[in-house]
Amino acid sequence: MIKQLHEKLINKEISATELTQDYLSRIKNKNPILNAFITITEKQALEQAQKIDKEILNKKEISMLAGIPASIKDLIMTKGIQTTAGSKILENYIAPYDATVVKKLKQQGIVILGKNNCDEFAMGGSGENSGFGATKNPYNLTRVPGGTSSGSAAAVSADLSVYSIASDTGGSVRQPSAFCGTVGFKPTYGAISRFGLIADASSLDQIGIISKSVEDAEIVFNFIKGRDLLDSTSLEFPISKKQFPNKFQFPISKKDLKNLKIGVPKEYFTHLRQGYGGQVSGLDKEVETAVKNVIKKCEKLGAEIISVSLPNTEYALAVYYIIQPSEAPANLARFDGIRYGKSKIKNQKSKVKSIFEVYSKTRAKYFGDEVKRRIMLGTYALSAGYFDAYYKKAQKVRTLIKQDFEKVFSQDKIDLLITPTTPTPAFKLGEKTADPLQMYLQDIFTVPVNVAGLPAISIPCGKTKNLSSGRQGNLPIGAQLIGSWGKEEILFEVGKVLENDL
Repeated sequence: MIKQLHEKLINKEISATELTQDYLSRIKNKNPILNAFITITEKQALEQAQKIDKEILNKKEISMLAGIPASIKDLIMTKGIQTTAGSKILENYIAPYDATVVKKLKQQGIVILGKNNCDEFAMGGSGENSGFGATKNPYNLTRVPGGTSSGSAAAVSADLSVYSIASDTGGSVRQPSAFCGTVGFKPTYGAISRFGLIADASSLDQIGIISKSVEDAEIVFNFIKGRDLLDSTSLEFPISKKQFPNKFQFPISKKDLKNLKIGVPKEYFTHLRQGYGGQVSGLDKEVETAVKNVIKKCEKLGAEIISVSLPNTEYALAVYYIIQPSEAPANLARFDGIRYGKSKIKNQKSKVKSIFEVYSKTRAKYFGDEVKRRIMLGTYALSAGYFDAYYKKAQKVRTLIKQDFEKVFSQDKIDLLITPTTPTPAFKLGEKTADPLQMYLQDIFTVPVNVAGLPAISIPCGKTKNLSSGRQGNLPIGAQLIGSWGKEEILFEVGKVLENDL
């Protein structure tokens, strides 16, 4: 879509201003229903579009992204624009600088339409934990769009944005993409600078892309990837091909799939999964069928399909929900009503007994239930007497999970893995809010990727059918492609083949 719009712009079939006005008009019509945007930046968007039109008129060469309307998850800093992280505590916060990813995109001349709604501080899996109200799924307004990048996925799905820059801590780009029928791409940890991303769990967070197509995700990634001196965890891209040689000639055609070795982890197709407190999560039959059809399509195109095992996968969710809540409280400590955020204490004359009272009253009032829950979980896991039993053990198991993936990719020489993105299609609004454990189980296929720091992409692979039992039809289903560390290229190439053939 980006290429086609770029060609229309440079051929003067449309203007950037007309394109931007079209998207802004859609946002005005649909956003009151979907709640995909917290902030709409109409004035800035039109000013930028007019600037690009002048450059085209003056026959200046423009970037592929110039004049293309995009949106940014409200967890990413955008200078001069309200940035809330989906929390009431930051309702009045105006970002004083741009995140590195935003700065790079602005240098390419993108048009920013606004900031997308999200679960508060990237904590949630349904889009229902935002301080500014739940986002709705464009396919069915009674269903969740997924989370935490709920507004980003809903906006792209409903044609309110060409693409969105979002973040993925445990599946926050891929899971809502599966629920909303979009492409969700999470790169290798460090491939995109995290400077300016309001941190959730620093060892798990990664900026990603939600788009209409795999090609669009690849185009945007190539503009925003790379080393950043402001982020010590960022990587230089492309990674040396001497260190990570490719056996394929790119771009891949359908003929080249005969050289492909695709792994299918048996643990991801288990019908019943034991969860916290003995709870069970089942793999939906229609999801299983749709993903297996993708695998069959690969086999028909000549790929070798190999059953593999990731034995420590079953512990990934437990590991994630110890590490993430343990890292989050430190990142959230700055939001106390004094350094950052609104204060419950209205003025200096208010009678307060201590600074602790300022902190506690402010955070109690403005933090949502899920944020409070995870702060308590993490504080407990890090407390004296429990650190070794929980956090230290989780880090050890994290290493085992990484080693499982390394074995599959290096020893078994698998090129990529195919799994479901989510165990079920989008569920109903309010269905799981009273049971956090069932909500967490929705991340069961995505969190291992973040724990291991690997790249992955979710692509649409079908929709549910209306069944005689009254099952809701036309809900999107996503298939997840997982690559080895630094192997984004193979995911893009295979993803493009599959999305064109499904």
